[in-house]
Parts: sequence; C-alpha cells; structure tokens
Amino acid sequence: MPVAVVRGVHINYEVVGTSGPFIALTPGSRRPYAELVNLARAIAANGYRVLLHDRRNCGASDVAFDGSGSEHEIWADDLYELAKQLDAAPLYVGGSSAGARLAILFAIRHPDALRGLLLWRVTGGQEAVDRLAENYYGQFIKIANAGGMKAVAESEHFAECIAARPENRERILSVNVSDFIKVMTGWREAFLTAAKLPMVGATEADLNAIKAPACLVAGNDVIHTPATARKAAKLIPNSELHDDVVEKRGEDNLKKDWDRQEWRDAEPKLAAIFADFLKRNERNK
Repeated sequence: MPVAVVRGVHINYEVVGTSGPFIALTPGSRRPYAELVNLARAIAANGYRVLLHDRRNCGASDVAFDGSGSEHEIWADDLYELAKQLDAAPLYVGGSSAGARLAILFAIRHPDALRGLLLWRVTGGQEAVDRLAENYYGQFIKIANAGGMKAVAESEHFAECIAARPENRERILSVNVSDFIKVMTGWREAFLTAAKLPMVGATEADLNAIKAPACLVAGNDVIHTPATARKAAKLIPNSELHDDVVEKRGEDNLKKDWDRQEWRDAEPKLAAIFADFLKRNERNK
C-alpha cells in the first residue's frame, strides 16, 4: 500500500475506487483500516473514492507521541494534511467509534475541508469514558512505569504495530519514558473530561456549529449508546439518525460490548444507508 509522510509521520493508506468525491473512513479503537475495506468497496461502487488510512500509532503507520493536543485532535489534523496531499478535499469524513470522534473533530477543526459526516457507533457516557481511558492510556502508563519503553514495545498493541512496521520498534525504544508517560497522561486527562459531554470529543456548541450534513447510525452497547447517537443527531443541525441497523435495545438492556459479527452482517444495510445519504447530498450541491 502507498505511504505518505504527513507532518513527519509515515502514514499507510489506500484509496478504494477510481473516480468521484472522496470519503475518508476510519475504524474504531486503534485498529488498522483493513476491517473497513469491504464497506469501502460497497460505497465506492456507487461512484466514490474511499480513503482508508492507518492513523499514527495504528496498523502499519509510524508510532509517534505528540502531546500538542488530544490523540483525536492529532488524528484529525493528520487526516486533513493527508487529504490535502491527495487533493481529496473537500471530502466526506466518517468512522466508527474512535473513527467517529476523529470525524467530529475534523468537522470542528477543518470545516472548509468537509462535505459531510458518516458516523456510526458514536461514543458517550461515563462508563464509556472510564473504560476507554484505561484501555487507551491508563494501561500504557502502568506498563511504562513498570517496565519502561521495552515493556511498551512488547505490549499487545504496540507489538502489533512493530509486526506491521518493523521500524516502529526503534521508534518506541528511542522515546524517553517520562515523555511517553506525560503524553499518555495528557491524552487520558483530555479523554476523561468528556464524560459529561453529549458525545466524546464535542460540546453542545461544537455540534450546533457543524454546518455540513451528517448521517448517524446508532449503536446498541454501553460504550456506543443509542442515547448518545440521539443527542448528537439532535444537536447537529443538518443531520439524520438511523437506529435500526443493528438490533434495537433499550438503555437498560444494552450489550456490554459491541458485537463485531452483528456489525459485519449489517454492512450491506450500512452501505445502502450511506450511499443514499451521499446521493441526496451530492444532488443538492
């Protein structure tokens, strides 16, 4: 796959499709983009180009610990620069879970480069913030404190980053452990402040200010609650909500974790919803 140097970081990416407006899609957590290839192909078949990329610290891209902003702000700015390099802007930006947070921050920070938003499994609530802050940051602070950067390199996630891009081992080992802990702590604190927000990454005012059209698909688990999707859809002025792509559940009966197979099985329906949304919005431009 091609690699671009974005703000000094090697970013692994792929473009699915050969013509039409660009759509950038990003998966959740720090997972590689490969899980979105089939969905990207289904959307691209309707006359679009879908940009997939491994964010820094994900997949086959470089590891790089930049404490100048939250992790999701860094990711959003990286995507903006990558889109400029590929002459892809303005583009639609979308994603699942952490990818949806990236998309919202892209909308907030780079509105002139945005055509619209495609969001599914939107994250919000105290339980989501507490669990994810530990998964993304807390555990690595503990690992670094106990065993230094060698232990970080041997952790499950970063060992996968090294396997995908062997140069990452030296990049990790060359980082000062105190600097690493400082960045992870800053990212963790920024994440924890989001517990009372309508969704992680955005205030009510941020969401109210988004002018681009948005298509939201609700989740059905305690991390990606239907209530969060409803709040976001209510606050984003030009938005639509779909809450029947996966099994509908009440707030008192949500799944403890998202069901990957359920969402894989729902991809044809998800692709059809997004294709219809894109067609309507492109017709109105």
